[in-house]
Amino acid sequence: MRVVGKLMSANYRAFGRLSISTKSHHNNNTTPTLHCSPISDHKTLSELRKMASVEAKIAPSMLSSDFANLASEAHRMLTFGADWLHMDIMDGYVSLSLFHFVPNLTIGAPVIESLRKHTKAYLDCHLMVTNPLDYVDQLGKAGASGFTFHVEVSKDNWPELVKQIKSKGMRPGVALKPGTPVEEVFPLLEGENPVEMVLVMTVEPGFGGQKFMPDMMNKVRTLREKYPKLDIEVDGGLGPSTIDAAAAAGANCIVAGSSVFGAPEPA
Repeated sequence: MRVVGKLMSANYRAFGRLSISTKSHHNNNTTPTLHCSPISDHKTLSELRKMASVEAKIAPSMLSSDFANLASEAHRMLTFGADWLHMDIMDGYVSLSLFHFVPNLTIGAPVIESLRKHTKAYLDCHLMVTNPLDYVDQLGKAGASGFTFHVEVSKDNWPELVKQIKSKGMRPGVALKPGTPVEEVFPLLEGENPVEMVLVMTVEPGFGGQKFMPDMMNKVRTLREKYPKLDIEVDGGLGPSTIDAAAAAGANCIVAGSSVFGAPEPA
């Protein structure tokens, strides 16, 4: 039995009393399971029963870490109790006047490959790129654990994309920007070869340190009601003041960057 950092403490108000137990995981980490009691004002009994089948995961966003000491930063986060390491992969500028999916350029497969040599952690890769299919082979070889692509750039080829992701031993997920209706991911969850996670962006993708958008919790509620056992991840502006709202809405995978790495006591 363990508690996953101070960030999880806000969940006590969302779910009532939370006990967090661990079980073995394929990557040799442990993953906490939510056990909820008693019932809080925020959740009905039926809602809590639905939540009982999903696992709480904290995924520090390595975009906010010290890139010059990435391996030691990863080790530090895992020592503090992190379940996943969230890796933001952005395609960046083509020229001064034209950019791909987001304007920033971050890490790629070589960094994932280098980090994999130093950790067995689940590397939760979020692809903010125009052509995610181009990255599947190289990230699979590099040792990525999860491959989350954006629905906005994959409407025409997502069945093939998901198939390729799984063939490389990675777990497929789909992300959506704040302006994208949640209904656009339904086909990817209900197809013959569905994705296994939905990432709801609670800020505009491309930059860290933005303010949390509470309206995005409506998407999370819709997903949790429709898909009770789904991993639902939220990313952007998450910290002690906002994790409560995310958990109450039904998110079980929390990405936190600035609030963790910028904290006096990140644990």
